[in-house]
Amino acid sequence: MKNRTVFAAICAAFAAAYWLPLGNPAIREATFEGLRTLQWYARYHTLACVVPAMFIAGAISTFLSKERVLKYLGPNSNKASAYGVASISGTILSVCSCSVLPMFAGIYRVGAGLGPACAFLCSGPALSVVAICLTASVLGLELGVARTTAAIAISLVVGLAMAALFRGGETERLAATLETLEPAPTKRKPWQTFVFLTALVATLVFLDWPNPGSTAFNLKPGSVLTRLDAELGKETTTIPETAKPIRLTTAIQLRTSGDFDFQLLETPEFADDVPASVRAAFEQDAKYRIAEKDATAFATVVDEKYRWSLKLHELRWIIGAFFGVAVLAAAFGWLTGEERREWLEQTWGFSKTIIPLLFGGVLLTGFVAALLPAETVASWVGGNSLRANLIASVVGSLWYFATLTEIPILQALIGLGMGKGPALTLLLAGPTLSLPSIVVIGKYLGAKKTFAFVGMVAGFSALCGWIFGMFF
Repeated sequence: MKNRTVFAAICAAFAAAYWLPLGNPAIREATFEGLRTLQWYARYHTLACVVPAMFIAGAISTFLSKERVLKYLGPNSNKASAYGVASISGTILSVCSCSVLPMFAGIYRVGAGLGPACAFLCSGPALSVVAICLTASVLGLELGVARTTAAIAISLVVGLAMAALFRGGETERLAATLETLEPAPTKRKPWQTFVFLTALVATLVFLDWPNPGSTAFNLKPGSVLTRLDAELGKETTTIPETAKPIRLTTAIQLRTSGDFDFQLLETPEFADDVPASVRAAFEQDAKYRIAEKDATAFATVVDEKYRWSLKLHELRWIIGAFFGVAVLAAAFGWLTGEERREWLEQTWGFSKTIIPLLFGGVLLTGFVAALLPAETVASWVGGNSLRANLIASVVGSLWYFATLTEIPILQALIGLGMGKGPALTLLLAGPTLSLPSIVVIGKYLGAKKTFAFVGMVAGFSALCGWIFGMFF
């Protein structure tokens, strides 16, 4: 089976390289956008998010007692506590659909039941406290409440359904896990393992703590502004050299080594010397691209009630470093040399399996997203028909949303005509799934279980959105 999968992947890569119509301008542009998306992911989501997650997965696989995992999260554990904990776990994690994967793989490998593991996989990226609060304040209280309750419900239902559907396979996996149970050879106390794992998770949470505010900056005179969502190609506007800097309030969506894309959140105030043709180029909720060198005086604009979250974001490197030092101290103080080597080996095992799949999935996501502009998506998901909700669930399942980026994107789509029901559907399916995460889930669960999991998440998200849209 493994050889067939590898052979299929090689054939797919060969076919894409052989037949990709690079002479088509849209395909050339999509290829470039895929590479830009991959660079953004590598620069802003790998070192602070994916790498710590790999160390967590390695530590779970190495140090978490299989007996305890089976007791609390195994197929025969108390369902109320197992599913209850798994379905609300996202409230302490601010991670995206890709970053939760190594932790899912770690607990699943050491004996967690398929149901609780899948509930955790749903809940982890969907229930960030900051994301829920910002959803309520930016998109409306009803969407914030609906997102919270529906995400918990979907986590529970999908977890229970996966456990019921694949009960036979779980019985075989439990038997294999029981055969490998080992007596604890270490003198390390349980609380020391708990502190070590908690410090690892805290390192990830704080290093990747999201910015809850918008970004303001000055657009310099002489800079070139490219509008990305123009109906007929990309429109460019040059700011006159004689004009004063234009202050913009934005949501930055993708940043590379030389430029960045942003969504304009407010129509700027212009000085008298800015021509009408330039003023007309700035439209609220539209998306633009500028060179990094053309932006100055960066600042964060945040509502006073989210000031605490912004403070954590500003201190994330210091707090993350503190917990990182705690991890190192625990590793050298409580672990033997053999345990440290095994931890690193397990971490490397997860990394060489997951990271290439993530990078390939992110590259493909950027490619596909470039072929599906926001206006096209919004035209498919207007109103609240079941069809519109199903389309929103499919789009959300394929797009990659970094933490909190789904909120300004939804704000723009709603402005373009997206219905409230499909908006909730995208809020549920988008953070939980993505093309990169689906690829990795398939590696650990296999095609049949992955198809069932993705289908249920997308289907229940569409159902919740459809029902919500009937009332709001």
